[in-house]
Amino acid sequence: MNISQLISKNIFTLANDGGNGDMSISKVFCCDLLSIAMGKAPEGCAWVTVMGNSNTLAVATLTQAACILFAEGIQLDDAALDKAKEHNITVMYTELPIFDAALAVHQLIQENLA
Repeated sequence: MNISQLISKNIFTLANDGGNGDMSISKVFCCDLLSIAMGKAPEGCAWVTVMGNSNTLAVATLTQAACILFAEGIQLDDAALDKAKEHNITVMYTELPIFDAALAVHQLIQENLA
């Protein structure tokens, strides 16, 4: 599954289309501790977190995450959203709890593999 396919499902609210719609999503990664995410987030992951700040964007860039899904109603402030646009990071929002958001993406990845 790629980012465009995830966006087209309309499960999450798109805050920023990073322009990387053909990037493949390899798996889901859930973590709110940025130091752990920095070392363990796999390249191409859909990162689900509640850490809605510019440091999260830096870690996503460093790890080459495919996109960031902010769960639990968390949203970036305007300055951080501008930074996401500047660095072409796909950002989506959801009111879903982290587990439910991650499960939804995981199920879509599995459906796409079938």
